[in-house]
Amino acid sequence: MSARRRLNLETIPGLLATGTLAGLLLSSAAIAVWLVARPRAGVVPAPRATTAADAATAEARMASAGELRDRHLDFPVEGIPRERLTDTFDEPRSGHVHEASDILAPRNTPVRAVEAGTIARLLQNPSGGITVYQLDPEGRYVYYYAHLERYADGLKEGQKVDRGQVIGYVGTSGNAPRSTPHLHFAIFKVVDQRQWWGGAPINPYPVLR
Repeated sequence: MSARRRLNLETIPGLLATGTLAGLLLSSAAIAVWLVARPRAGVVPAPRATTAADAATAEARMASAGELRDRHLDFPVEGIPRERLTDTFDEPRSGHVHEASDILAPRNTPVRAVEAGTIARLLQNPSGGITVYQLDPEGRYVYYYAHLERYADGLKEGQKVDRGQVIGYVGTSGNAPRSTPHLHFAIFKVVDQRQWWGGAPINPYPVLR
């Protein structure tokens, strides 16, 4: 056997072995990269744990809702049965949580004060439109009526109102859809007399139902 023949036979197995080893190394490297970079589609982040502060806030809201429920507040929109009210308090809105109840009714349906109190502020803005802030008799709670079509004739800030008194009319002012007249009704518990309009929100649903 010639030297050239021996060289070919010895070289070919060596090349095969070298190629196999290189392939194994490249495969291992590719698998390692895939394990690191693969998407974790099936991994669901754990929900945020409820803190003691969260529990205290929820308990305080429930207590306030119970207190207001015992007052048997009038329904704020004339002619709409309470049974039609739905719970929209925790529904998401554009960049925030609703923290109110939307009560659909025909345009110009009278809106009535849910109990006696004082008209604290009449305000018009791009979001709520034509709005009324009413304080309860003790000044501890604020009732907020928004998206009104107009105020009741003669309504003014500082005015005392009676339970059931007409204070405005259902509309679509502010950012309400033109095709969906409704009253945006919210309740706040006053926590700072200097900023009474920004109190702790109370769900109107268990209060009015």
